[in-house]
Amino acid sequence: MSTAAIIMMVISLVIIWGGLLVSIKRLPKE
Repeated sequence: MSTAAIIMMVISLVIIWGGLLVSIKRLPKE
């Protein structure tokens, strides 16, 4: 794989996991 493809995959993963963590933190802690 090319370096650009790897970078794109890493960025997409960071955005996905970042969104999940933010949504989890915003949920009411019960």
